[in-house]
Amino acid sequence: MKNVLAWLRANGFALLLIACAALLPLLVNKFYLGLLIEVFVLAVFALSYNLLLGYIGIISFGHAMFFGSGAYVVGLTLVRIPWKSITQSLGLPATGLFMDVVPLLVILVGVVLVTTLLGVLIGIVTLRVRGVYFAMVTLAFAEVLAILAASSELRSLTGGDEGLHDLPVPMWISPTQQRVLFYYLTLLFLIAMYLLIRRIVSSPTGRVLIAIRENEGRVASIGYNPFTFKLIGIVAAGIIAGLAGAIHALYLRNLTPETALGLGKTIDALLMTIIGGVGTLFGPIVGAVVNRLLGNFLADQPLFRHTWQLILGIGYILLVLFFPYGIVGTWQLRRNDIRAGWRRLWQSFNTRGPG
Repeated sequence: MKNVLAWLRANGFALLLIACAALLPLLVNKFYLGLLIEVFVLAVFALSYNLLLGYIGIISFGHAMFFGSGAYVVGLTLVRIPWKSITQSLGLPATGLFMDVVPLLVILVGVVLVTTLLGVLIGIVTLRVRGVYFAMVTLAFAEVLAILAASSELRSLTGGDEGLHDLPVPMWISPTQQRVLFYYLTLLFLIAMYLLIRRIVSSPTGRVLIAIRENEGRVASIGYNPFTFKLIGIVAAGIIAGLAGAIHALYLRNLTPETALGLGKTIDALLMTIIGGVGTLFGPIVGAVVNRLLGNFLADQPLFRHTWQLILGIGYILLVLFFPYGIVGTWQLRRNDIRAGWRRLWQSFNTRGPG
């Protein structure tokens, strides 16, 4: 019983948030559900980036290549594979379990394989350099993928710079027909990826990654190979980012090289991580909420219709000034002082009385 109470005390806030998120479909319309779906997916993308920046200590300007790779696996699987012809050749009905489940399984396996191979390739090539050089090399790789996806030579496969549109998502998971179901699936996806990353960080491998962030030379001196562990971290972050890209493509049913593979997508992940708190587990989720909801709120205001991006940028600057370690990071560092200050204020109020 004591263990259960201790667990509830430690995880009560998270359980409350999950309960509130589970009840939201009863309270908001389809538009806001769609907005929250994007928040959940972008939060997973930010969590994967935070695994690199916050726990390994490496900055990547090309993390969107994993996100975009997952999105393009979805597009190519649904558009370029003749599923109807396959079902007819197998003597199966055009609609049913095969058409509803098998393409999604192919997508899942494809995303994991593609992002794993890409992560290994990127890691082997780029981990030979450090700091800003690593960031620039990853940016170069991402730009190469974006150029290939937009090239006219591959237009018959990738759709060129116009991308792929109206992806034939199976009806049972369609974000337009089954918006509530899709919402709950993305919520479960966010919870699962959060728990996975928490498990990675708290594992012996995660402890070595954190040690590499703090002092790579000392880690090597005690017998660990930093290259191997950083490669594991890059592959893990790449797979998670690829799965986020796949869910995002299923939701939007459209993708282009710019929106899936562009530098702006990586900058979004970097901003969400910094806003929430680098090196904190919950920070990127908070950063995704602030980034997406605040941007949407400002864009909807007639007063800021043409200047909302400028206002959003000023807001980011103020957040960095007043929360130098991110919202969650600053709270974790200063919560004892904040609580002590409120406690003193409450005691002072009770001593003097309201009059």
